[in-house]
Amino acid sequence: MSAPPTDVRSELADAGRALAAAGLVTAFGHVSARLPGDRLLMTPPVPLGTLTPAARYAEVPLDGAALPDGTPREAWIHVEIARARPDVGAICRAQPPTATALASAGVPILPLHGQGAFLGPEVPVLDDAVLVRDRARGRALAERLAGAPALVMRGNGAVTVGATVGEAVALMWVLEAGARMNATAAAAGTPVPITPAEQEAWRAVRSELSDRIWSHLRESS
Repeated sequence: MSAPPTDVRSELADAGRALAAAGLVTAFGHVSARLPGDRLLMTPPVPLGTLTPAARYAEVPLDGAALPDGTPREAWIHVEIARARPDVGAICRAQPPTATALASAGVPILPLHGQGAFLGPEVPVLDDAVLVRDRARGRALAERLAGAPALVMRGNGAVTVGATVGEAVALMWVLEAGARMNATAAAAGTPVPITPAEQEAWRAVRSELSDRIWSHLRESS
């Protein structure tokens, strides 16, 4: 089996540093990228802000019965999402503080601004705070995510997915920005989402604007 391309390892390292600099991860969190041959390349179980391209990334087969050594135990999240969603090229697991708090309070994260529409009409919540460390729980999470780009885990952070590592990370940033806006709006009155037509117009440019967010996050880390 050939070694993963250096640019994939570099992108995962950039993702880790960007998430840490944005305050979306601390000691925990992980990112994966899909490789040819039904495999994922995954960040190791270390603080993501410390990653370099030379770190010991793990290759995780999607059809494996067990996780390889050196893999975060929550890698089942990534495996089961990747198995269920062929459109997903990368998966990001982080701890956005405001989004996590809103899920615990039962406050929905609605698209109140244009970028918030990237996440759909309402971000789904997995109502289970137990760590996802087995295939069954990973499959349940993937089923709750369904075709959405983001999911919040009650009491346990969030997951975002994208066609690329950059898009998955950008959407995690958007999720937390949208959560802060929802929290502020809920404190001030009744949040009113932008209209369905406005949401669709914003979703049409998601890829373009996600690239710009990703560039901003990389430059800021």
